[in-house]
Amino acid sequence: MEGLSREEIEEAVQYHHPEKTLAALPTKPEVNDQTLAPFFRTDAGTYREIKDAFTERAHRCASELLRDARFADLVDRLPFEPETAVVGLGDSITDDLQSWFEILRHLLTERRPDEGIRLVNSGISGDTTSGLLSRVLEVLEEDPDWVLILIGTNDAPFVREPPTKTLVSPEETAKNLRALRDLVKARSGARLAWMTPPPAIEDRTAEAPAGQPVWRNADLAEVARLVREVAGEDPLVDLWEAFGQPAEPKFLLPDGLHPSLAGQKAIVAALVERLLVSDPG
Repeated sequence: MEGLSREEIEEAVQYHHPEKTLAALPTKPEVNDQTLAPFFRTDAGTYREIKDAFTERAHRCASELLRDARFADLVDRLPFEPETAVVGLGDSITDDLQSWFEILRHLLTERRPDEGIRLVNSGISGDTTSGLLSRVLEVLEEDPDWVLILIGTNDAPFVREPPTKTLVSPEETAKNLRALRDLVKARSGARLAWMTPPPAIEDRTAEAPAGQPVWRNADLAEVARLVREVAGEDPLVDLWEAFGQPAEPKFLLPDGLHPSLAGQKAIVAALVERLLVSDPG
């Protein structure tokens, strides 16, 4: 990462979190700003400054949502009991320091600060359904009461020339999703909620350099269909409805794939609404 600009360092810090891997090492190394900053070729002060800026944006989004008294009431009534553990699983859409899951964290901190609700962001940038399946048993060691899953975007890309197949075939994606569902339900008492991967803006993803993966909405739509199918009676948030078809440009970054802050805000708003519909209390 030598020679990275400030913008490039910020993007790396936003989406990549080596502390999640380091914490799992048998040696249990001390993980702090001093140990993490060198991964990004920066100093601890700059690293913390960048992280704090993302945290503030996520907090600001939560505050904006809570200005709506109706929405604030929905957050108050989310079906998370005191001392509940809520785990978020997914790829960079979840791992993002200003993701839907981090906004949810701030919503609960603002409205329910004394209930001891513990949120664990177990998203890993770049993860596929295969990658998530390989580590889900470790995640279940957190003894979650709720598991919120947004996975599948990284199953869908292909290398442009020739566009022979997606990274993970639809058949394998379906098997992985079923296995994830069955493992969570067999190995824990957690309730599951699912989110479909959102649509992309194809013209933007096609601007990736030659040899880099690109995404087609037809492939993302197939993954979304498989998620809807596996969800069954579990709560399901359909991000194709939330983002629109075609996706509203404001919900995606210039790469046409990653949600913008407005997109992340739309995801958490849709999630809160859906959880209340599934458990009206």
